[in-house]
Formats: sequence, C-alpha cells, structure tokens
Amino acid sequence: MDGIAEITVAAPGPLVEILVGMIGLVVIIFVHGAALRVITRRFNRSWVGVTAGGPHWRANLLLGVTIAALSLTHFAETLIWAIPISGAGMIPAMRDSYFFVLQSYTTLGAGDVTLPDPWRLIGPIIAMSGLFTFSWTAGVLVSVMTEFGKLDRAGAELGREERSDPD
Repeated sequence: MDGIAEITVAAPGPLVEILVGMIGLVVIIFVHGAALRVITRRFNRSWVGVTAGGPHWRANLLLGVTIAALSLTHFAETLIWAIPISGAGMIPAMRDSYFFVLQSYTTLGAGDVTLPDPWRLIGPIIAMSGLFTFSWTAGVLVSVMTEFGKLDRAGAELGREERSDPD
C-alpha cells in the first residue's frame, strides 16, 4: 500500500444486512415525513393568500415551488442512502453509488452497478423506501391538486355570478 488506506467491508449475515437496511429505511421515512410536514405547512400558509379572483400565476408558482421541494426531498433522501454505501466501500465511487441508489429507489433496478453479494439485500430495502416515499408524495400532490380544483370551481362560480348579475 502506498499510504492510502483501503476500506474493506466485512460480509455480514442476512440478519445484520436486514437490520442495517431497516435502520436506513426508518431514517428515510422519518426524513420524508419531516420534509412533507414542512412542505405542506408552507403550502397551506401560502395558499391562504390565493383567491379565485386573483392572478393565476401566483397559484401556478406555488404549485411549481411545491413540486420542486418534493423533488429535492427525494434527491436528498437518495443521497442519504448513497453516502454510507460509498463511504463503507460497498460501491466506492460516489457517482456509481448514487446511480445504484437512484435505480433501486425508483425500483428500476436495471443498472450495471450492483452492491457486493454479501450486501445485496440492501437494494430491495432501498426500493421499499422509494415505494413508501413516492406514494406518500403522491398523496400530498393529490391534496394540493384538490385545492386547485376547489379554486377552479370557485373561479367558475364567480364568473357565472358576474355573468348573471344584472349590474
């Protein structure tokens, strides 16, 4: 060795592998819940100022910011998986580690980068975290779009009242 420390990852038993994966899963779900709480709270506070008669750009901008925040949350969560995988030397190159995690998290799983055989159970656990968090995010988006539907309905009713008002 020429002065560079080499990290070797010991082969765990399947229970250790599952335990490590479950700890990661719980951390990701906790982070996701905390982030969604912040995002929905900010959306609700901003939504109070949106009115049916107001400019549409404000509501659309709020939607865009909300979607961006949700997307950034998912990117941060995948980074939370990738850093320890790379740091532990399972997939030493950070770019490859992140690529592997993104493919597992999105359940695509078709990449040429894989975990070492003794740690292969982590991949499906990463996929489980993606399934949980994407479905939770979908629920938030349904809630947000429900608010948009209510706004559109109020705008339509406002327009109908203006057309039927004799003044």
